Amino acid sequence: MKTVVEAALGRPSLTLIVLVAVVPLACWAWVVAMARDMYGPMTGASAWMMTVTWDAPRLLLLWAMWAAMMAGMMLPTITPLLMLYARAVRNRTDITNPASRIYAMASGYVLVWALFSIGATMLQRALSSTSLLTMMMEPASSRVAAALLFIAGAYQLTPLKAACLRACRSPITELTSRWRNGAAGAFRMGVDHGLYCLGCCWALMLLLFAGGVMNLVVIVVLTAWVAIEKLAPFGAYTARAGGVLLVAAGIWMLTR
Repeated sequence: MKTVVEAALGRPSLTLIVLVAVVPLACWAWVVAMARDMYGPMTGASAWMMTVTWDAPRLLLLWAMWAAMMAGMMLPTITPLLMLYARAVRNRTDITNPASRIYAMASGYVLVWALFSIGATMLQRALSSTSLLTMMMEPASSRVAAALLFIAGAYQLTPLKAACLRACRSPITELTSRWRNGAAGAFRMGVDHGLYCLGCCWALMLLLFAGGVMNLVVIVVLTAWVAIEKLAPFGAYTARAGGVLLVAAGIWMLTR
């Protein structure tokens, strides 16, 4: 027999709350604790970062930090897709456990960003080993920050960015044109949507290196930026306007 907890988590409405609120809040709690400690005593949640020797356990923690940050920032932005999918599977009489499909879709989405976090971890170690990033996870010079701003801004203005953003902003299209049956199908749909989301947002994540990986102001601003691009009616215009501003800021920093 199912326990009370299992029965509760099997309800689509509670499933959505867990995925778009509880999990992101847990991720944010860890990130905030690390950030506050890093810019404070450096003896608590961020103490493992204060090292010049990065062995496997510390690299794993660095990846976990990135993965938690990405989950906290990105999971809430797929709320419309998960809600539409939850409604669709809940109304299907042949599906006995709709919550499992919703969890599968979210898992596929999170997997994409977990894999991206491997690349972010490798990039951070490369930047640190070449002294382009300080131990505080901040750019070592304004030219490094300027180059990252320019790259992120230029990508905002590309057709690929526009195409991926359109897909992210059209969850109904995701369901009608790419529907797959079963939990495995839901997982694949989550991966597909995650890839579009990655194509839309990867360059913006470079701004974490430009402003400080553990800088809470930068993290919050980026989270709001991504949410506005994907969810607000004027999000597509925000992407282009932001791209122009980032390119201009990068050029200004390189030439001043």
